[in-house]
Amino acid sequence: MSKNLKNILILLRPHQWLKNAFIAAPMFFAFQFTFENIIKICLGILIFSLCASAVYVFNDIHDVKEDRKHPEKKERPIASGQVSITTASVLALFLCSTSLIFAFMLQKMFMFIMIVYILLNILYTLILKHIAIVDITIISIGFVLRLFAGSAIIGIETSMWIIIVTFLLALFLALAKRRDDYIHFIEGKKVRKNIDGYNLEMINAGMMFLASVTVVAYIMYSVTPDVIARMGSDKLYLTTMFVILGILRYMQLTFVYKKSGSPTNVVLHDRFLQIVIALWLLSFYVIHNMS
Repeated sequence: MSKNLKNILILLRPHQWLKNAFIAAPMFFAFQFTFENIIKICLGILIFSLCASAVYVFNDIHDVKEDRKHPEKKERPIASGQVSITTASVLALFLCSTSLIFAFMLQKMFMFIMIVYILLNILYTLILKHIAIVDITIISIGFVLRLFAGSAIIGIETSMWIIIVTFLLALFLALAKRRDDYIHFIEGKKVRKNIDGYNLEMINAGMMFLASVTVVAYIMYSVTPDVIARMGSDKLYLTTMFVILGILRYMQLTFVYKKSGSPTNVVLHDRFLQIVIALWLLSFYVIHNMS
């Protein structure tokens, strides 16, 4: 692979595409694993990933000056000068237009959801990320939009409790990321201004609160009558154990090991979390098939 192509690939942040797996959540929780749905969801994830990469490129173009001062982000392709702003701009426009065309071909509502996602992220990059609490809220809404995208693609309505749990969990992860930024700030490292309006007490308390409410919301989902009817079992509440373990592990990584700078990297590299997520997924299959 040539150096230029490698830098372009890094610019697209393919490791962040893991977030787009949330598009499959409506299909997963509804247990609608038909061949057609799986193909549509896979296409939806691919299309949304192209769109998300366009947003990442735009963000890197806009934040290039601040990124050059950041201890880690200064190594990004645009900030380090490996990819020119002109090349990056053309790439962002190509990815954005291409993804919207494919989204329209797959499902019109999916395309409209992606447009909302793009506009929201442009506002986030330009203004909203500098407003405390609003910044993490926008990030969380992005995950909810992924759920709506999955619902639109296969025509399945998502449980309101799953929407709530997703929003709360995303807030929790976003606060953990802000905590990492604030730790860098305390250590005297250059960081972005998006830590304004935060301090450790507020972030720690917020994470504790969100962790608790997320677990409660998940329990409420697991004992909802229509979910019990769909699963054919009232034992789904047992999966709460894995949710609690996952959140506790993430809190350990955040508070003890201070490794919450990138939620995606945490999931991709932490074996404990990977095992917990795998067991959580497996438990759904077991409970559904034992009914």
